[in-house]
Amino acid sequence: MKETVEAPPAGGLSNKARTYALVVLTIVYAFNFIDRQILVILQEAIKNDLGLSDTQLGLLSGISFALLYTILGLPIAQLADRYNRRNIIAVSLTVWSAMTVLSGMAQNFVQLLLARVGVGVGEAGGSPPAHSMISDMYTAKRRSTALAVYSAGLYLGVFLGYTSGGYLQEAYDWRTTFMMVGLPGVLLAIILRMTVPEPPRGLHDTKAPDKSYNIFEAIKFLFRLKSFPYIAFGCAMSGFVSYGTGNFMPSFMVRYHGIAPSEIGLTLGILAGGGGMIGTFLGGALTDRFGAKDVRWYLWLPGLTAVCAIPLGMIALYTDSKYVMFGTYFCVVILATLYLAPSIAVTHRLVSPNMRAMSSAVLFLVLNLIGMGLGPVLVGAISDYELARTGVDGLRTALTVGMLIALIKGYLFWMGGKRLNEDLPK
Repeated sequence: MKETVEAPPAGGLSNKARTYALVVLTIVYAFNFIDRQILVILQEAIKNDLGLSDTQLGLLSGISFALLYTILGLPIAQLADRYNRRNIIAVSLTVWSAMTVLSGMAQNFVQLLLARVGVGVGEAGGSPPAHSMISDMYTAKRRSTALAVYSAGLYLGVFLGYTSGGYLQEAYDWRTTFMMVGLPGVLLAIILRMTVPEPPRGLHDTKAPDKSYNIFEAIKFLFRLKSFPYIAFGCAMSGFVSYGTGNFMPSFMVRYHGIAPSEIGLTLGILAGGGGMIGTFLGGALTDRFGAKDVRWYLWLPGLTAVCAIPLGMIALYTDSKYVMFGTYFCVVILATLYLAPSIAVTHRLVSPNMRAMSSAVLFLVLNLIGMGLGPVLVGAISDYELARTGVDGLRTALTVGMLIALIKGYLFWMGGKRLNEDLPK
């Protein structure tokens, strides 16, 4: 994967090539989350077929995926800071798509667990290299908006995963659904490799340092900064809320509102997918606007909106009306998803161009290991504990605990914003 730097117009990519590259990378990110989240919409059918508990469901969508996804993200990011990032993404996309197909062939919990681990291995090479490419394609003043467009691919994937998963599950079964959503990713990997250019590294920076950073040097540098630990753990708490509560919303809708799987797929596609796309784009656009006057708003705005989402979340969980639940949950998703693009953009401003993929990988290590890894498992465990203790389904109580974690997120982003100006001159 030797790095190739093409000779773009005026030292950079043309607007057309840059836009095309951003669109394709966003679609790749959507596939990332289709293959990741398809499990969530299928989990009730998988639970009944394989006889699983809520804790096992949490393991399948949480730590089993997150562990290797986050750990392998570091060495892959180190390669991306040195070699061709587009090629790394293409190989990774092929791997996670193939492992999604294998998920549909699993005959028991262990086999499905190993297949989901494989999906995590492949997806480890997706986002950090893409973040680095985008930061080289756009200036610092437009970077958060561009990263917001890319990050919206996450929720486009959620939308497509929920809607297609609900339909395909009813039309076929959960095994066939895994296979049908995994295969197109291989074709997309070929399109990416053949048509997307690799941007020059450090294009919009005054000087791109020649020094290469290993994993330990990068981690040491980042955690010596005053603001980065708050950014990283603030993102982790956001992930805890999003994955811990979001992964169980299909089960919540079935158990407490009696909604059919096909209706859940379309509904959550609109609520979680559509709301997430809106929130993610607003997070980039608004923080680029307010951050131009005071850079601290890159962190303060998503922290503030996270706290504002809590009362709406309580209404969504405790109302008897499914329509009130739909409306308030949609607002919760919008408010809760403003954080990702500005967090990545600020992190990339704190490091040199040769450490951007690594900085994203470290950020995602903390975010996903705690948020994705522990969120669904702990919510599932609380649900099982409450059921054993009271004899009544405990999912609502577990989701309430998950929602309240947003208070910690708000505090961490507030503190990170207060410390941000101390780091930027460095």
